[in-house]
Amino acid sequence: MSDTADAATSNADTADDVPAHPFTLAVDVGGTGMKASVLDARGAMVADRVKIPTTYPLPPEKLVADLKRLVAPLPRAERASVGYPGMVRDGVVLTTPHFITVAGPGTAVDPVLEAAWRRFALAEVLSRELGLPTKVANDADVQGAAVVQGRGLELVITLGTGFGTGLFLDGRLLPHMEIAHQPFRKGETYDQQLGEATRKEVGEGRWVKRVHKAIANMRALFAFDHLYIGGGNSRRLPRASLPDDVTVVDNMAGILGGIRLWDPAGPAAPGGSPAGPAGDPAG
Repeated sequence: MSDTADAATSNADTADDVPAHPFTLAVDVGGTGMKASVLDARGAMVADRVKIPTTYPLPPEKLVADLKRLVAPLPRAERASVGYPGMVRDGVVLTTPHFITVAGPGTAVDPVLEAAWRRFALAEVLSRELGLPTKVANDADVQGAAVVQGRGLELVITLGTGFGTGLFLDGRLLPHMEIAHQPFRKGETYDQQLGEATRKEVGEGRWVKRVHKAIANMRALFAFDHLYIGGGNSRRLPRASLPDDVTVVDNMAGILGGIRLWDPAGPAAPGGSPAGPAGDPAG
């Protein structure tokens, strides 16, 4: 190979190694922890992930302050995506079961927190406080955005502090449904029966059986073409016990899916604010 060809190859390799803009600040808000990183235009992380615990009680202004503290060490981005544990529409919080409680999941609902979170314009406030155009979506929807293949009806469930779902048709995000808070068994919801507190209480074996029942219910309800299972507790499922059309995915998808909210060819953005001093670099 000639010196010219060697130089061209070297330059191409170097170009591939350079992070591509725009950078996306990707945040995953959970019931027990919050984590974030910055992704380049190809979806590669340009900084190590940072994380902090989720502490309660958690009114909106405290969540915003905690998120600002979380992302402060990260490189500057041009836009932000936030996965949030609740129903969000047009960047506005409609439901947030964990954050209206006095001390976290499984504790009493605080009417003051419930009122504070009702229709809170989270995307707008974060756009202003972070100084970045920000989109906010349900956390399971964001996780799903990172893993779906764009073939048929694909369902994502997350197993962590609670139970979450996201639904995609040919790669497009469908309107969010709070399956988590629908009746599951023994008068309790999916969230109550499959959340982390219950897993610790009933033990791994009984919890896994419940997950398999939930999978059967989701199959009957959606007739999905493929099911992806994410979240921190997905690793507890014996892979050999799962059908061929069910795949356990890495919990990092909760961050990596953030870039897809800004991708015109990816999932439909379920809510956000174009406001921010940098404008909307995604157009």
